[in-house]
Amino acid sequence: MKTLIILSDSHGRKAAIQKIEPLFAENDFIIHLGDGAFDMRDCCRAFPEKTFVLSGNCEPVLEKAEFVLEQEGVRIFCSHGHRYGVKGDLTRLALRAKERGCTVALYGHTHRADIREVEGVLCINPGAIGSYTDPSYCYLVLHEGKVTPTIVPLT
Repeated sequence: MKTLIILSDSHGRKAAIQKIEPLFAENDFIIHLGDGAFDMRDCCRAFPEKTFVLSGNCEPVLEKAEFVLEQEGVRIFCSHGHRYGVKGDLTRLALRAKERGCTVALYGHTHRADIREVEGVLCINPGAIGSYTDPSYCYLVLHEGKVTPTIVPLT
C-alpha cells in the first residue's frame, strides 16, 4: 500500500501548506500539481526523494510540467491541466493519460475539487489548497491496483 498527499494551486499561501506539513512525513509521496510550486521549497528540502512539484500556468516552467508515477500496479498521469483545457472538459486530459498508459489522471488549475471517470480514466482534482473559500487537498491510497481518493477540506 502507498499513500499520497496531492495538492495544487497554493498561489503563495504557504500557511495552508504548513497546516498539513505533519502529514508529509507519514505518507509515501507528496505531489504539488502547480501554481505555487515555490511554496513547496521546504518540503522539497525535507523530503526530496518523495516530493514531486510541477509547474502550472502562473509560474516559470520548472523541471517537470507533467510526469507519470507508477506504484502498486497503478499508472498515474500528473499535470497541472491547463494545457488540456480542463476548465471546459476533461476529455483531452483523459486521452493524454490513456496515451501514456495511465488509468488515473491528477490535475489542478480549476480550483475545484473533483473526482470522476472520463474515457475510462479516473480524473482527480484535489482542489486549491490556497483557496480563500474552500481549500482542500486529496489523500490518495493505492493498493494492489486499487485507487481510493479522498478530498479533504482544509479547516
